Amino acid sequence: GRHSMLPRHVQRLGRDWIAHWNGSQILALNSPVSNCTRWAGYYPWASFPVPVPVDFSANWRLPPFFGPWRQFQNSSWQLDTFTPSSCFHLPNPSMKSEGEEPLTKKRRLSGQHGTSTPEEETNFSNQKEALCLSIAQNEEKHSSRKGTVKRHWEYFCQHSRTMKIFENKETDQSNTESEAKFDFTVMSYNILSQNLLEDNSHLYKHCRQRLLIWTYRFPNILQEIKQLDADVLCLQEVQEDHYRTEIKSSLESLGYHCEYKMRTGRKPDGCAICFKTSKFSLISSNPVEFFRRDIPLLDRDNVGLVLLLQPKFHCKTNAAVCIANTHLLYNPRRGDIKLTQLAMLLAEIASVAPQKDGTFCPIIICGDFNSVPGSPLYRFIKEGKLNYEGLAIGKVSGQEQFPRGQRILSIPIWPKKLGISQNCVYEIKQQQKEENAGDKLEAAELNNTQEVVVASEKLSSKLQHHFKLSSVYSHYFPETGIPEVTTCHSRSAVTVDYIFYSAANDDTTAQPGAEDSFHGGLKLLGRLALLTEKDLWTVNGLPNENNSSDHLPLLAEFRLIER
Repeated sequence: GRHSMLPRHVQRLGRDWIAHWNGSQILALNSPVSNCTRWAGYYPWASFPVPVPVDFSANWRLPPFFGPWRQFQNSSWQLDTFTPSSCFHLPNPSMKSEGEEPLTKKRRLSGQHGTSTPEEETNFSNQKEALCLSIAQNEEKHSSRKGTVKRHWEYFCQHSRTMKIFENKETDQSNTESEAKFDFTVMSYNILSQNLLEDNSHLYKHCRQRLLIWTYRFPNILQEIKQLDADVLCLQEVQEDHYRTEIKSSLESLGYHCEYKMRTGRKPDGCAICFKTSKFSLISSNPVEFFRRDIPLLDRDNVGLVLLLQPKFHCKTNAAVCIANTHLLYNPRRGDIKLTQLAMLLAEIASVAPQKDGTFCPIIICGDFNSVPGSPLYRFIKEGKLNYEGLAIGKVSGQEQFPRGQRILSIPIWPKKLGISQNCVYEIKQQQKEENAGDKLEAAELNNTQEVVVASEKLSSKLQHHFKLSSVYSHYFPETGIPEVTTCHSRSAVTVDYIFYSAANDDTTAQPGAEDSFHGGLKLLGRLALLTEKDLWTVNGLPNENNSSDHLPLLAEFRLIER
């Protein structure tokens, strides 16, 4: 048979086991043994002696402390924990009873159908899901939450000391300053759409099947949001039907007001910004669609969302905060699309954030940018400029160390009819101002000069934006130089999620010059520390027992300073 290395009575036991067992019941034969086999998924726990030959044919996976095991990602055997009684984990699909095949995941838009009727598949799926949850609950009752990695809070005060916020937050807030102060927290979190999870199941081969069902994942995600208790949530990959039926209502019960923008086309997820009504009121909500039917370059369905919020505190002038959220295109070989989507988001922010005195209100930009630290796209966000002449499209995001596509970015990247200048602002407003200024005679005399200026702008390979932004995270641990990671699955572990903000004059964590063009600004008080790839593989990567997305939530605390 497929597992001929197992004794016949063991194979029969695995095939025909009835799943109505309490998670604490264990069948043990003879005396305690050093090796045991565990049936996974919706089968109960079973322990029995199994002779394990040195040269067995099945591949097996190294324990977590040996580091990543991507080279074994197609393995049929998994070693869950390395203890005196180690257990091999036999994946669910390899267990087939007579007349019963494992239910394959159906892609959302595929036309393939099995031999069973939709009603039978639905009933079987529901029974499987309920059984998974029942066993998961039993396991949780009889085990401590050992599969967790603690993330400590780092906060920045006068001397930039690092310690837990719960011990020192009150002291930091008691400082007396002349400015009006308003402290709030912001979270950015890609919660992993269930549809995308199932359409990309190859990324989650390291996960047990029961950990990937939505009815197991959502309570974990909601619990994370409750515990971190951010004042503003920027969520990506929010599936529309889940948002409508349970996410929105659950967050509203926690005191949030929710704004949502679904991806265009047939994509079932989108971005959401949720804020506590006790801290903010909504001034405006501005969705951004990156798809343009008349521009071939912009044929992708990604979106962004820009909110202008009014803090609920008393001050001399009307303060506002601009919060933006997006999820840029993933494709590592389409840096041209990524940069154009980013420019469209920045143009919308530039139209929403100006104040009466001509400066911008404080800005926070969150999201999954599908770009790594130090990449040209990342540098453009932080430095406010990018000369992309001769830059290969596949190198824009830095996702691939050796890009397959060597096509060079065109100059300009996007066509003029998009209506966005190389300064990442809407050209229509600029043109209206120019048309209203001056008279027709002066315009006629300067006509030739203007044509030259416009022509040079078309051929310019320099992008700019007017926001001086800093990153909440430094992306490397200062003591070791090891990279922080925000996502970790079977294929990669890397940083792609960010919180960028416009810094106040006295924010020592900001980059030099970050205070220009802003009225007041934001001071970074603290952040929830990220983890290394090694840290995450000690709990079997992401998603895992307690973290139900393949991304970590990012969390920062800011102080709004208005002078």
